[in-house]
Amino acid sequence: MIHAPVRFSIVAALAGVDDAEFATIRDAVEVSDSALSKQVAVLEKAGYVKVRKGYVGKRPRTWLSLSREGRRAYGSHLEALRAIAGG
Repeated sequence: MIHAPVRFSIVAALAGVDDAEFATIRDAVEVSDSALSKQVAVLEKAGYVKVRKGYVGKRPRTWLSLSREGRRAYGSHLEALRAIAGG
């Protein structure tokens, strides 16, 4: 699920934080709003990413975070990549 480059980048960006605003991840991954939204929906459906919506002042905001399952999947994926690279 997270082997696709954009999804892997999203998960990697979220792995180091508790949560992050949608725009922060969009800028880190360097994709459009629509591309990020589509990939986040795939990750959310898989149970890897949690999406929380709210407001800062009067402006709507969306925050993303990795679920426990998402963190496990990311860790397993990194271990597999390290095994491939090291062996």
